[in-house]
Amino acid sequence: MWTTISDVLADTGLDTLKTVPVLFLAYLLMEYLEHRTSERTTRLIRRSGRWGPALGALIGVVPQCGFSAAASSLYAGRVITVGTLVAVFLSTSDEMLPIFLSERVPAASILKILGTKALLGMMAGFIIDAMVRLFRGRKHRPKEDAMDVEHMCKHDHAHQESDGILISALKHTGKITVYLFLVSLALNALIAFIGKARLSAILSDRLIISELLAGVIGLIPNCAASVVITQLYLEGMIGAGPMMSGLLVGAGIGILVLLRENEPLKKNLAIIGMTYGFGVLFGVLIDLLHITF
Repeated sequence: MWTTISDVLADTGLDTLKTVPVLFLAYLLMEYLEHRTSERTTRLIRRSGRWGPALGALIGVVPQCGFSAAASSLYAGRVITVGTLVAVFLSTSDEMLPIFLSERVPAASILKILGTKALLGMMAGFIIDAMVRLFRGRKHRPKEDAMDVEHMCKHDHAHQESDGILISALKHTGKITVYLFLVSLALNALIAFIGKARLSAILSDRLIISELLAGVIGLIPNCAASVVITQLYLEGMIGAGPMMSGLLVGAGIGILVLLRENEPLKKNLAIIGMTYGFGVLFGVLIDLLHITF
């Protein structure tokens, strides 16, 4: 038993260390993009009007670590529509992209997943906005508010300008490396003691149930959720449907910002429910249609 434990620890540590250089380069690029484009993209989404779901989904899929939180703040200030917010939530991938890059997933597969998330986010956003307009019986337009929206964009990815791009990338790499090690350690231990085939059957051979459970993991307002879902998929523990459900629902800390900044609570719960519902529905459809990435 102790031999198995030591082997699991050694293999997990070695596999995690192999991902660190690519993770760092990915986060360095992400930090550069965020420093250079965050204010510009926020201004762009504020002016998007009824095309907000399309623009929100496209911007959300770009690896900018705090955009879901910024979108929540914009919605709290009634600057964007609820459909735009949900589109951003669904398209945001949090830590999926750097992990895929570090694991050398084929570029075609990554682009297909990102494109699918953006497309599904758009669809859901337009459907929600259309339902809101129909329900209210009038044209639904976001209204500018006197709130200082930029001031509201506080989130755990925020970093001080004094840190700079390099230090921020190092901090982010260190944090995700720890998450990766812990998640991989748990998965490797389960595989060692239960068996990969049996564990895969438990997690992935239950249509709808797998998507529902993956969606619940995605609701965890922390980047660890996307790490768990991504690793389960890369290890072959879950299929494309549950993976997509978990990553669609996983809006990172955007949900926390929404709960903190927006009122009333029942409206926030409805938004979270719509995000979860669309994420699970799309994941089930992907399974039923046998779509692979």
